[in-house]
Amino acid sequence: MEWNAENLQFLSQCFLHTLSPAPEPRRRAEASLSEVSQQANYGLAVLRLVAEPTVDDQIRQAASVNFKNHLKARWAPDSSSDDEHSITEAEKEQIKALIVSLMLSAAPKIQGQLSEALVLIGKHDFPKRWPALLPELISRLQNASSAGDYAAINGILGTANSIFKKFRYQYKTNDLLLDLKYCLDHFAAPLLEIFIKTANLIESANSGGGSVVVLKLLFESQRLCCRIFYSLNFQDLPEFFEDHMNEWMSEMQKYLTTNYPALESSADGLAVVDELRAAVCENINLYMEQNEEEFQNFLNGFALSVWNLLSNVSQVSSRDHLAVTAIKFLTTVSTSVHHNLFAGEGVIPQICQGIVIPNVRLRDEDEELFEMNYIEFIRRDMEGSDLDTRRRIACELLKGIATNYKPQVTNLVSVQIQNLLSSFAANPVGNWKDKDCAIYLVVSLAIKKAGGTSVSTDLVDVQNFFLTVIVPELQSQDVNGFPMLKAGALKFFTMFRNHIPKPMALQFFPDLIRFLRAESNVVHSYAASCMEKLLLVKDEGGRARYTSADVSPVLPQLMTNLFEALKVPESEENQYVMKCIMRVLGVADISREIADPCITGLILILNKACENPKNPVFNHYIFESLAVLLKRACGKDASLISIFERSLFPSLQKILGEDVTEFFPYAFQLLAQLVELNRPPISPAYIQIFEILLTPDLWRKASNVPALVRLLQAFLHKVPHELNQEGRLTQVLGISYKLVSARNTDEQGFYVLNTIIESLDYSVIAPYVGQIWSALFTVLQDKQTGRFIKSLLIYMSLFLVKHGTKNLADTMNAIQANIFQVILVQFWISNLKLITGVIETKLTAVASTRLLCESPALLDAAAVEHWGKMLDSIVTLLSRPEQDRVEEEPEMPDIAENVGYSATFVRLHNAGKTEDDPLKDIRDPKEFLVTSLARLSAISPGRYPQIINQYLDQTNQAELLRLCSSYNCAIV
Repeated sequence: MEWNAENLQFLSQCFLHTLSPAPEPRRRAEASLSEVSQQANYGLAVLRLVAEPTVDDQIRQAASVNFKNHLKARWAPDSSSDDEHSITEAEKEQIKALIVSLMLSAAPKIQGQLSEALVLIGKHDFPKRWPALLPELISRLQNASSAGDYAAINGILGTANSIFKKFRYQYKTNDLLLDLKYCLDHFAAPLLEIFIKTANLIESANSGGGSVVVLKLLFESQRLCCRIFYSLNFQDLPEFFEDHMNEWMSEMQKYLTTNYPALESSADGLAVVDELRAAVCENINLYMEQNEEEFQNFLNGFALSVWNLLSNVSQVSSRDHLAVTAIKFLTTVSTSVHHNLFAGEGVIPQICQGIVIPNVRLRDEDEELFEMNYIEFIRRDMEGSDLDTRRRIACELLKGIATNYKPQVTNLVSVQIQNLLSSFAANPVGNWKDKDCAIYLVVSLAIKKAGGTSVSTDLVDVQNFFLTVIVPELQSQDVNGFPMLKAGALKFFTMFRNHIPKPMALQFFPDLIRFLRAESNVVHSYAASCMEKLLLVKDEGGRARYTSADVSPVLPQLMTNLFEALKVPESEENQYVMKCIMRVLGVADISREIADPCITGLILILNKACENPKNPVFNHYIFESLAVLLKRACGKDASLISIFERSLFPSLQKILGEDVTEFFPYAFQLLAQLVELNRPPISPAYIQIFEILLTPDLWRKASNVPALVRLLQAFLHKVPHELNQEGRLTQVLGISYKLVSARNTDEQGFYVLNTIIESLDYSVIAPYVGQIWSALFTVLQDKQTGRFIKSLLIYMSLFLVKHGTKNLADTMNAIQANIFQVILVQFWISNLKLITGVIETKLTAVASTRLLCESPALLDAAAVEHWGKMLDSIVTLLSRPEQDRVEEEPEMPDIAENVGYSATFVRLHNAGKTEDDPLKDIRDPKEFLVTSLARLSAISPGRYPQIINQYLDQTNQAELLRLCSSYNCAIV
């Protein structure tokens, strides 16, 4: 795209129309921009428009956003992306030459977008492919510093801060350390220089009554310097920073101890000071964690400064970040070798009274958040959340101190809990926050056992605390009274669920169900979460503690209340309630009386979600609930299948017909489940779906592929005869070839090929076998990845056990003479031992055993070495520990809270395909191996023991001998 007046006008009009409230001009403009964005130099043209002062600011801002997104998609497109129109190297060089100066001269809103764009470029090109960037930033920083232009200084430091953040988050590699060294060599000295200069200006302005506007710019500059300090020190302590530690630390400590009246007199000014202080606390915490020895000379001074600072930090929420980072520093000190700072008389009680209890008590802001934004409240409060809050970090400080002073902390907190409960008992209405504080202390100071859900505490006797403190809240008939206390009680029940005996817990199932009708979104969410987590509790031996028999008496009311909770304002898409519905349906005995209202309720919710899919976690659990209902209800009563079809089909057609692409993978997985539940002949509606399934466009989106393969497999298993009509087999094979040849979908392509081999007679596939081998060998030439070779090995094994050793070798050799021998020697023997999965291990071991005993390529006298190495690989495969050979899946994996609608496929656990064993008649692959070898050796006595001694290592020889003894076989 050339830069001329005509294109300037065209782009300006397009960006103007993208801001239109009317959908039609907005869509036309977006389509036009999408089309021209494929032209060379489009990004450069948009960047020049952004810099054009004659263009309206609104248009330039819209263009800056488009420029950033264009770079995000096309600067370094993902290898799986369909977009082939990446930016050319020549255009990239021109953009890099312009962007720094344009960013620094832009208005703040545009500067923000261009800074993000610069960081995107830097992520891929800096420093190796953009060596001019850092010298340019340093030069401009020095010029701005000489001119005292802190707006420009902060723009440069902000950009450097964003670029250097990669040193915090990326794994330590040689390449990363080389990049870090380059940045340190160039930027460490200028950074210290501007930091010291700004520190002097702040000191002068603070003592001489400098203007608030100037002070704010100076403090922001120091904050950015501190964040860059954090990034450059994150991997290791650089020599430059060690040599100049005194200069850095003495200035940083001033910000914790000095008052700045001109700024601190206003809320926004105080926020600026607090952000700098928080950045200092993060830096000293980093040094305490990673450079304790080098930092120890400064520790006492900083510990005292932080302590004094905390005593003056008020409880207002605007100061939370500072409070959290400051307490985190003291927590790190408490678990270090310098913990004796807390050993002095009265120190721990002072910390408990002065820091912990004030920060654990509920504030007005917490109550407001509880009522106005329940999702954010739960995100902060729920067990396992990683978001730092004052309440949590204060308890972490106590835990840290308890690492070395457990008796003192336990006694102190136990007394504090009893005092809080006594205060509540004296005035329950006025002092309810004291009881909440007591419950929170017990829950937050509980110790979670590694690798499990069980927790323990020394502060209270759990069952006694449950009966005396928690049960009165659970049995309260007013589900809406004191909702924060109810939430705390439910959280305690959830946290200590393993400690509450089953008979005792069952008494409170009706109470949990009552709380589902609470008006408070938090309360009915916690009630749902508590019930859901209880149904996951396992006893010794992994047996579920609560079964369908425990749920049945309360099931109708439980399901009614769960669906009613989803009608409460703000809870229409409550993921905790929907997850509980899924869990209950997975445990309960599903009768027709339960299934009918559940399917109706879920379909109504699904149809609503189709209109605007905005909560991916909630929506995932809708589909999981439908899948588990299908599996358990129809598995018990096949007559329900037609009812499900009548209810589900319109919704699935809505998803596909109205292009609700976010739900496509889920729809295909449910359809696969329905196909598998049906008995042939299946209805014509499914055959129509089969035809749609073969449409190439559907397969272009990567996130659809696993679900489409799952559905295709279901059809191939259920109605294989349909595949051989109207050229469908050719279409399916064409799809499988494309999948196998793509790096991200090769495994999915093999799933299709495996299903064809399993489901169709050899007479049907024989005309196509040559094409299949040709396609696979072509890919093998270019792509010898471990995953592809293992998939090929499984496919060949399946072909062998279904259609015989001779057909396998002959069809392969028909493509290229002796190719079977080459594949066998180069790939099969060496990769066999890498196979995982129960069925895959059995399949490949049996197929390999048959090759040993049937294949002329191995039985030939010239192939003795290959025979011996194949046997060695089989024994290695079968002798691996069970946990190494089996790919275990969690019973029901949790969906991450940050899951989003992207190119990632999310599997429905409850719609999972049941893996069929193609060798049901062979019980044990080990027994099959030794009995087959015994029969073979009987034909040629004396030959095979000699080969075994020569080619099997001592471990495998001993293992083979053990197997022969176990199954009463002998290799003679």
